[in-house]
Amino acid sequence: MIAAVVAFVVIALVLALVVVVGLEPGPDPGEVAVSYELAWDRLDFDTLWSLSGIELRDGRSRHDFMADKREAYAGQRELAGLAREVKLDEVLRGSELAAVRTRVLLRDGTAVRNQVQLALREGTWKVIGYHLEPEAGNSAAPST
Repeated sequence: MIAAVVAFVVIALVLALVVVVGLEPGPDPGEVAVSYELAWDRLDFDTLWSLSGIELRDGRSRHDFMADKREAYAGQRELAGLAREVKLDEVLRGSELAAVRTRVLLRDGTAVRNQVQLALREGTWKVIGYHLEPEAGNSAAPST
């Protein structure tokens, strides 16, 4: 009888732990957008695949996506490592969609702004759209 009670308590605790861990939110959309920007800056195509929704994968498998990106950026390593810092200018979050405006401060003192659209998929924010904002005095704000 005692063994049955102990087994019941152990099973109940394990189920409670699974529920709590399953309900714990992952990174918020702002964090995902910053990670996406940094992955592009490093030309880290594996991370880009993981953070991208199906909309940005163009129907490709992980292997094909990474092979295509590596081929497209072969010999263009000078495009990596340009960012000094990524800042969040605005995060608009709904229950299943989010829009994030990022500001990428570049090592040369300029900045670019991007719009990152995200969707909540299976408890994780995925990037479903990514657009460079038009230039409007494309320079970084003076640091204070």
